[in-house]
Amino acid sequence: MNKQLSFPQLPAIARIFGYLDVLHVARCVAFVATVLLIWISLRPFPDLSDPGVADLDRGKLASTYITLGIFSVAALALTVFRHARALRSLMTPMFMVLCCWICINTVFSHDFGLSFQRVILTCSVLAMAACLLLLPDTQEELDLWLSAAALIFLALCYLGVMLAPSLSIHTARDTLEPHLAGDWRGPFGHKNVAAPIMAMLVFVGIYLAGRRAIIPGVAIACLSGLFLIMAGGKSAIALCALALLLSILVVAVESFAFRACLVFLPLLGLNLLTVGSVFSERLAALVKLLPLDTTFTGRTDIWEFAISSLGLHPWLGYGFAAFWGTDSIQNLVQDDQIEWAITAAHSHNGYLDNALTMGIPGLALIVAIFVIAPLRNFSVATRSGNDDPLAKLFLRIWLFGIYLSSMESFLLDRADPIWFTFLVGVFGLHYIARFRLMSEPATADNRAQPC
Repeated sequence: MNKQLSFPQLPAIARIFGYLDVLHVARCVAFVATVLLIWISLRPFPDLSDPGVADLDRGKLASTYITLGIFSVAALALTVFRHARALRSLMTPMFMVLCCWICINTVFSHDFGLSFQRVILTCSVLAMAACLLLLPDTQEELDLWLSAAALIFLALCYLGVMLAPSLSIHTARDTLEPHLAGDWRGPFGHKNVAAPIMAMLVFVGIYLAGRRAIIPGVAIACLSGLFLIMAGGKSAIALCALALLLSILVVAVESFAFRACLVFLPLLGLNLLTVGSVFSERLAALVKLLPLDTTFTGRTDIWEFAISSLGLHPWLGYGFAAFWGTDSIQNLVQDDQIEWAITAAHSHNGYLDNALTMGIPGLALIVAIFVIAPLRNFSVATRSGNDDPLAKLFLRIWLFGIYLSSMESFLLDRADPIWFTFLVGVFGLHYIARFRLMSEPATADNRAQPC
């Protein structure tokens, strides 16, 4: 007769799991996994010396859509019943108009299939970003989970540099940009993605230190700051300092009008000196007087081409995310533009790119929702008393993002890690303008309390 197996440790294990809040653990895992999924991606550390690296990325489309779709559904399932009021508050009239415009723009896209696919992916990322801040029960949990995700990510970045430098640092063997050799890029495909993410992590470290999480805060700020320097992201470094300075000034000034002048006048000037110099001889002459590369590292040619292309379809654009890298540009380029126009991924200006794809009305809606409204939300939050370090973190991420959009294109760029992090800042400002931060776990009575 077989002897019955006994496991005396099982009751103890069962008691341990009995004390666990399964949904709470699920929310913690979902938070950390979502952040790491977006920052690291499904294909980290690409080999840029492989000429077929872009084809490999395209081959991962199905897994990307499925994975992000699952994560967005899971995030909604974990938050929609607990924080339905907060999620409903995102459906502002302006946001609903933008959604309708994106639908119209997709229907009339020059490549309907591509635009439709990218709309689905963008919606998944929007849902994940909207739910992320609603997963923790308290601000203390947010601090803990955020510091864990940031430290895991930074550890992976530095391990990549130490153990696989050819896959974590730009090299002279890179197919497209060998002149970037020596610049750190971590798990990303380009230093221009790594540097902005590290700049935003500097803000996270400062926030955590301000919340008395001194050790993780200082560690995150120092590690990300060093990586930012080693990435050689001059624009990101400058904008990181600018965002910190502007945040101090914005907090010090109480008038919304003064805050708007502090934030938007330099932003307008930056865009006039960059993209504006392409179609204005006076602005071009002014730029020549500055100690700058007047071609902005060759971007003026791209801006000229983008502006001339926009003139052909100013109202509807070419379709949601359906211009660069598509057949739309084949009939637009001249013989001397073919070499770079076919390989260009964007126009190095998020506002110009969204005008190209969604027309001038689409650009106006994006500016209203992602540029103007967040500052108004911050002003409302400070007046209602929600002006702790978390509000300043969201403010800095948002400031950095709107200025970076003058040099890089990430607005509405699907699962781009910069776009996702910027979205978290924008949604964070939206939430704290309408709801109180909680210092104790949510209950049916205190969940999502309005200001």
